[in-house]
Amino acid sequence: MTHFDTLETRSDDQRTADLARDLPEQIARAKSAHGFARLLADVDPAAITDLQALAALPVLRKSELSRAQSEHPPFGGFTVKPAHGFAHVFQSPGPIYEPGGTDHDWWRMGRFLHAAGIGQGDIVQNCFGYHLTPAGMIFENGARAVGAAVLPAGTGQTELQVTAARDIGCTAYAGTPDYLKVILDKAEEMGVTLSFTRAAVGGGALFPSLRKEYADRGISCLQCYATADLGNIAYESAAMEGMIVDEHVIVEIVTPGTGTPVAPGEVGEVVVTSLNPDYPLIRFATGDMSAVLPGHSPCGRTNMRIKGWMGRADQTTKIKGMFVRPEQVAALVDKHAEIVKARVIATRVGEMDAMTVQIESSGGDDAAYARSVAEVLKLKGAIEVVAPGSLPKDGLVIEDQRRYD
Repeated sequence: MTHFDTLETRSDDQRTADLARDLPEQIARAKSAHGFARLLADVDPAAITDLQALAALPVLRKSELSRAQSEHPPFGGFTVKPAHGFAHVFQSPGPIYEPGGTDHDWWRMGRFLHAAGIGQGDIVQNCFGYHLTPAGMIFENGARAVGAAVLPAGTGQTELQVTAARDIGCTAYAGTPDYLKVILDKAEEMGVTLSFTRAAVGGGALFPSLRKEYADRGISCLQCYATADLGNIAYESAAMEGMIVDEHVIVEIVTPGTGTPVAPGEVGEVVVTSLNPDYPLIRFATGDMSAVLPGHSPCGRTNMRIKGWMGRADQTTKIKGMFVRPEQVAALVDKHAEIVKARVIATRVGEMDAMTVQIESSGGDDAAYARSVAEVLKLKGAIEVVAPGSLPKDGLVIEDQRRYD
């Protein structure tokens, strides 16, 4: 079968109709969880049937999730089950705690493994961590969904990994992009031939040169974009033209520090709404940057595509000893109706920090803008008013041009 299921090849009209059916139910589930009591207090779930209505809801940030978890452990009231209703409780740095289930493909990783050509008859050497964090179980759950067996290798002990891969006949690798090379190089050093033909990677950058090295060794390597909180968000197919959004999440690209969607194709922060009924995270800000690719993938999957990971959205920068945050830049824009967007640029003049605020506006009073900058950013800086559409569409609202070498 070419595709994991029929959801992957839905028409745009069918996907829109399914969203109108599923989204109100998920908003209602979230609203019943006390963690969303404040965020969704005045929201009528029945009215949230499309992306435009969804974009009007507040963004949930990881800092808020962490704070809620400290007050209402372990999940902050954002799940529809108590902790003992889940199969696992995981811990990520922060600490932040995530639930986990053993239901069929709970994190939806099977869709990616299927796209990577992994299935029945394969033995996956799973080199994601199994200790506290969920990555190991996420990929193991996905392997079960496609009928593959798993060697739960975890990380480290590379010689033992090589020996096990040879003895068992592992055909596929799951793990970070670079660790597969460590295993392959160790195998060459040991004079061992391994049987890997496919690799499903995540959790780090897959550089083109590394992918080519794997291809030269007869290994097809595809990557996914997933998080501990949300599971699989997007994944590559054999077409390798961007990352296809998973069928059970909704991805928005917004201006960093806000919940406002950017124009199609512009770089912004990835905000995800999960349709997982057990853990209904609504407009959860990942802190990652990406952009939407137009059109559909040549592989026949019809969901939206993104360009993949393009950096972090947290552009908080210290200027003249004061932190300037994306939220402050957004507040500056909101302060004047005629401002389209703004960009803070940090530079050095001699041995001193300097700040320039570029403002896209069709007019306005420079002096008024300067007063607003001082009030909102708590710093004085040069003001440059530019015509609407002039600023780069790269997702940056704070640009640090200082060099420290």
